[in-house]
Amino acid sequence: MRVPFIKMHGLGNDFVVLDSRNQPLPPVDARKAAALADRRTGIGCDQLVLMENSAIADFRMRIFNPDGSEVGACGNASRAVALLYGQACTIETGGGVIEAQLADAGIAVNMGLPRFDWDIIPLAYAMDTLSMPVGWEELENPVAVNVGNPHVVFFVSDTDAVELDRLGPVIENDPLFPERVNVNVATVTDRGAMRLRVWERGAGLTRACGTGACASAIAAMRRGLVDRSVAVTLPGGTLTIAWGEDGTITMTGPATESFRGDFEWDALA
Repeated sequence: MRVPFIKMHGLGNDFVVLDSRNQPLPPVDARKAAALADRRTGIGCDQLVLMENSAIADFRMRIFNPDGSEVGACGNASRAVALLYGQACTIETGGGVIEAQLADAGIAVNMGLPRFDWDIIPLAYAMDTLSMPVGWEELENPVAVNVGNPHVVFFVSDTDAVELDRLGPVIENDPLFPERVNVNVATVTDRGAMRLRVWERGAGLTRACGTGACASAIAAMRRGLVDRSVAVTLPGGTLTIAWGEDGTITMTGPATESFRGDFEWDALA
């Protein structure tokens, strides 16, 4: 069975997109997702993205990490599938229904409401999520935010000085986070700008993470460090994150189609 795919990226965070809305696919499990994501023996990507039919939105998006785990939200992937759809749309995700529309600066996605309750993040036990009384070496007192998936945000003087490739997996897999966690290190440069690096749950260091940018911007806004709209610069480029008066987050940034192809379904594990 030959299956078409679309290779896309958002600020270097790359995806293999499979569209099953008109051509049903066999079930995708963790093993198949990991095989497709493998950069040596598969197509290679940071996330495998499935577009499916939905009863409650224009379409449904499912997201798999390179380790095969399925996650509820991905901001960069949301912009990518909205670009493929070609017009304003609603997208059903594991984290809820989100809205996207074409904008002058790329794709604007309404990511919904951030959540701060400890049991929604989720954490293993109750604590203040605005200044968590925990730390891992120099990374201390993070903010916890759920934006469809769980994040902790550490504010540091220099994001590049943090050994995130070493500390990221330690924090991600700490028992404090029963569903694991995305790890963000952020540096605020002025009221309208910040720099960010992200260790992504199940994926590792990434050039860009849309939900990480949302979570980190909201964390900085809650602490009064930035204004309600901020430019978040990641290694792959910049996203604009705004926290509206209605409480919802809007993320705006580019998405790019790289190429299209097809593969033999049974040739991958």
